[in-house]
Amino acid sequence: MTVTHVKPPLKVVLVDVNTKVVQEWRAAFADTPEVEIHKGSILNQRVDAWVSPTNSRGRMDGGVDAAIKRHLGAGIQLRVQRAIRDQFEGTLPVGSAVCVPSGATNPKFLISTPTMVQSAQNVSETLNVALACAAAFQAIHMQNEKEPGGIGSVALVGMGAATGKVPPRVCANLMWTGYTLFNDCYFRDYDDLRTTIREQLDDIDSRPEEERVRITPPALRSRG
Repeated sequence: MTVTHVKPPLKVVLVDVNTKVVQEWRAAFADTPEVEIHKGSILNQRVDAWVSPTNSRGRMDGGVDAAIKRHLGAGIQLRVQRAIRDQFEGTLPVGSAVCVPSGATNPKFLISTPTMVQSAQNVSETLNVALACAAAFQAIHMQNEKEPGGIGSVALVGMGAATGKVPPRVCANLMWTGYTLFNDCYFRDYDDLRTTIREQLDDIDSRPEEERVRITPPALRSRG
């Protein structure tokens, strides 16, 4: 079941070392000035949660995952993998996420969401960026439902734009899709989220690369 959701304010920071990703974010998010966009490292962002693109096993062995593990310590991978085992029987599907305590004060939480099943997989021809971004925001909804106000700020990198080989413009537009879905809708589970995204983005390959797609929450579609 999907319901419309009025969310408390959330500070969202998009940050990446890739200049092209930052430029495409500025274009895609031009009409959402509340989103901060910076060139740099996520490790320098003082927020409540970092979002790390990962793989379905939670192996933090490359890219942003590896940098975060070096920064927070090896224990962070153990917490992520334990959460994946406990909540998803050991395999985290694309379009889902886990939120774990970081063991630090900055950030307080790490949200791991897979953009790929295996490490260093090319996902440029998939909807994985939209699924991963939406799942990360869904994890924030769920964490704040358990602990109101626990996550008031979050930082995300360019999902799939490095090892995933997703073109920066496509990455930016699909992340915008995930962000607007967070503003419009709250899903009761990840299965509902994945179904909604795949149904509405199924024909995205036939659309112009520069097109941003806003997903209509099912509750609103059923009224139309």
